Amino acid sequence: MKIVVIGGTGLIGSKLVSTLGDHGHLAIAASPASGVDTLTGAGLSEVLAGADVVVDVSNSPSFEERAVMDFFTTSTTNLLSASRTAGIRHYVALSVVGTDRLSESPYFRAKIAQERLIVQGGLPYSIVHATQFFEFVTSIADSATVDGEVHLAHAGIRPMAATDVAAAVAETAVDEPTNAVIEVAGPDEWYLDDLVRTGLEFREDGRRVVADPAARYFGALLDPHTLLPAAEARLAATRFQSWLPANPVPVGR
Repeated sequence: MKIVVIGGTGLIGSKLVSTLGDHGHLAIAASPASGVDTLTGAGLSEVLAGADVVVDVSNSPSFEERAVMDFFTTSTTNLLSASRTAGIRHYVALSVVGTDRLSESPYFRAKIAQERLIVQGGLPYSIVHATQFFEFVTSIADSATVDGEVHLAHAGIRPMAATDVAAAVAETAVDEPTNAVIEVAGPDEWYLDDLVRTGLEFREDGRRVVADPAARYFGALLDPHTLLPAAEARLAATRFQSWLPANPVPVGR
């Protein structure tokens, strides 16, 4: 199949393109660097010509409230329109476990709007909800640091490796559309503060992690189950403790 990956040069997108190629598909990495801009629509009709599937793993460059909403609504509207014109048979998008429970957050309100557009967009679709990536532990800490201390809720989470996220999205892309949300998660349940504390200690980052029930996660308050998937979620294999030694350098969001 010809599969166009929007955001195909990013953390997930680059792994996804490689995985799909290894399985014999023609995977095209589409991004502004390749002349494809979902915000303006430039290059969309050309890159989608003859494609079977489009996968959107792009992310907003800004989490500011108006900017992030404009990014997800404008880019998704343009991509859906171009996909309908191109006769795309399967529209796949990557989102986040718990998105519908995080509407206090401007970022997640924008993701909710994106998902609503896809559901109402008139194309066969699948939405993959993944839990937070191991790669973002340090950036989560950075966003939660106050006066040198990292304040995080003692909330449950099943984090996963970006490689496993890409594998799950690839599997979804080559399968039949579900017209539903698919949840994928890591093999182990952690508390968010314990996860970040473990990651920082391994990297010899001296910041103290404080369990704080009032701490907000990208603008939203968390209860113990907000970030956890349902019991039927597909579980990946990679464990955080085995991933850390192979990835000693933090990845920027």
